[in-house]
Amino acid sequence: MLKGIEKSPFYCDICGKSFSQKRNLNSHKCNRSEEKPYHCDTCGKSFSQNVYLTMHKRIHTGEKPHHCDICGKSFSQKGNLTTHKRIHTGEKPYHCDICGISFSQNVFLTIHKRVHTGEKPYRCDICGKSFFQNHHLTSHKYIHTGGKPNECDICGKSFSLMHLLTKHKRSHTGEKPYQCDICVKSFSESSNLTAHKRIHTGEKPYHCDICGKSFSHSSDLTTHKRIHTGEEPYHCDICGKSFSQKTNLTTHKRIHTGEKPYQCDICGESFSQNRNVMSHKFVHSGEKPNHCNICVI
Repeated sequence: MLKGIEKSPFYCDICGKSFSQKRNLNSHKCNRSEEKPYHCDTCGKSFSQNVYLTMHKRIHTGEKPHHCDICGKSFSQKGNLTTHKRIHTGEKPYHCDICGISFSQNVFLTIHKRVHTGEKPYRCDICGKSFFQNHHLTSHKYIHTGGKPNECDICGKSFSLMHLLTKHKRSHTGEKPYQCDICVKSFSESSNLTAHKRIHTGEKPYHCDICGKSFSHSSDLTTHKRIHTGEEPYHCDICGKSFSQKTNLTTHKRIHTGEKPYQCDICGESFSQNRNVMSHKFVHSGEKPNHCNICVI
């Protein structure tokens, strides 16, 4: 035997894999597939390795030994600290091989790819509707159960999920924690910041597979596709007329209700649509912005 090279003396009796150290054999997944000798004395949960038990116990103790040296925020696991630091560094190491968009976490990349593949792995066992993300399914199920356990202590409005309540509360507080690093505009939701940044980058990652037109928002693509399909999913419950966009249904309903929420701040006249009040204001200003390109009158 060559000097400095030792034969691996520890073998897995399930798969035959060999290890140079006994601790590596003990950690090997075949051996720990059943055996979980490390038990939590608080809740009784068992683990295959002591290191996993140590991390688990922090749920009970609240210990957060990993600290961000930039903002001071603490975490119970080192991996969570690594992910958090990307907020400060802007690092996005996970790239979509279809459209090139990058993400700070692999889980976000996995979810994003479903935009391209159309995969909806989370299915409602009541009505069969499918979703891209599990929390969308969770929210959807409250349609069937009627449950909204999270109540706003300011206005009393209830929400099916806590993160929806958190976002709602910002309408009361005015908090806008997500700031654009290009123009400094702030937003109450991270998704709105992401969409806003596309104004600066010109990015349009959502493509129509029928005509090839691109959009900066997935909702715009969804609306656009109805031009091709003729789908009109929004129905007036008074006259039955259908619309491809919810905003058009909202505007239409004002014919029935007589609602005129847009008011001229000069004369007080009210209108059912904002564009109508904008046109009306030219009566006061005398402005005529639309010119004939033939006779220039």
